[in-house]
Amino acid sequence: MNTLKRKNIDFLIEQFWKNGYLTVSRKLGTYLPEPEKIGGFDVDIIAKQGKDYALGITLSEEDFRDPKLLDRISFLATRHTKFTQKPVALYIGVPDEYLLIAKGLLDSLSNEIKINIRLFNLVDKSLPQLDHSFKTRKAPIS
Repeated sequence: MNTLKRKNIDFLIEQFWKNGYLTVSRKLGTYLPEPEKIGGFDVDIIAKQGKDYALGITLSEEDFRDPKLLDRISFLATRHTKFTQKPVALYIGVPDEYLLIAKGLLDSLSNEIKINIRLFNLVDKSLPQLDHSFKTRKAPIS
C-alpha cells in the first residue's frame, strides 16, 4: 500500500513538473517536509510556480468509498493564498479504473470550483504498452 501511494505521488509530481511547478512539500518523501493538513484534510503535495501555488492529492479506492470525498475536493479547490487572495489550483491524480467515476463527481460541482481543478490519470509509464499498429514487414529474401 505504501509503495503504491508513493508511486502515485511520484506520478502526480511529474505532472506538476510538466506544468512548471516546483515541489515545496510532499508526503512520503525523503528530503522534502510533509505537508500539513489543510482544513482537516490530507494533502499529498504542495507546489509553487512563481507566486502561484497548487495542491495535489491522489485518490485511491478507499477515497471513493468515503462519503465526504466531494466535500474534501470542493474545500481544497476553493482555497486562496493568504495575502494576495489568488486561487490555488488543485491537481487530482486518479487511477485509471476510477477516472470515469471521478469525472462524474466533478461534474456535480459548480463551474467556479471546477475552474481550479485539474484531473490526471495515474498510469505507470514504466510498464510496456501494447503496440496495436500492424506494420507490414518485408520477408528477407533467401
